[in-house]
Amino acid sequence: MRIDIITLFPELLQSPFEVSIMKRALENGKVEVHFHNPRDYSNNRYKQVDDYPFGGGAGMVMMIEPIDKCIQELKAKNDYDEVIYLTPDGEVLNQGMANQLSLSGNLILLCGHYKGVDQRVRDHLITKEISIGDFVLSGGELAAAVLCDSIVRLLPGVLGDESSALTDSFQDGLLAPPIYTRPAVYNSWEVPEILTSGNSPKIESWREQKAFERTRELRPDLLKDTEI
Repeated sequence: MRIDIITLFPELLQSPFEVSIMKRALENGKVEVHFHNPRDYSNNRYKQVDDYPFGGGAGMVMMIEPIDKCIQELKAKNDYDEVIYLTPDGEVLNQGMANQLSLSGNLILLCGHYKGVDQRVRDHLITKEISIGDFVLSGGELAAAVLCDSIVRLLPGVLGDESSALTDSFQDGLLAPPIYTRPAVYNSWEVPEILTSGNSPKIESWREQKAFERTRELRPDLLKDTEI
């Protein structure tokens, strides 16, 4: 997979790709990540990429021309499955969306800044708009890092145990069950006996039941289409 990220502040995004799973995915060639600054596509002598909104109002707006030039240059070299704009009013990211995007070959991510981008970018250049929640950030860079992490960890060969991702919360519409590790007793707090029994079928049944109970207690909205 190749991910091209268009951002005014690439330095905000570099560190998430330099550690842990993301770093390993890059080093193993499972994903390529490239950063592109719209300022490099500005014809303005001051490399201006933002301007005041037509009709007045507070804040500045990212201009269409540098963004369009950047996207067109990328498209001339590669085929892309989606051109994604990170925005608070986009479709909220969930596990199903991450699963689907992980099957893509190449993606472009556009990080907005200031008051956002010229609407014509969204109308004519963007194929998908994604939000990571109902709140506003200073720019789309952190949202892009979240999106990349949620996708890259699903790529074959990225996780040490590929079955690990299949047991994450939301993969089956439920929250994950409680998990424990050694020691079995700590400060008189004990691990449920079933987990140390060695009875795999009973352990699996216990996990399924606990996952359902946790979901019903913490996120009943996930069960709205399920008979309880």
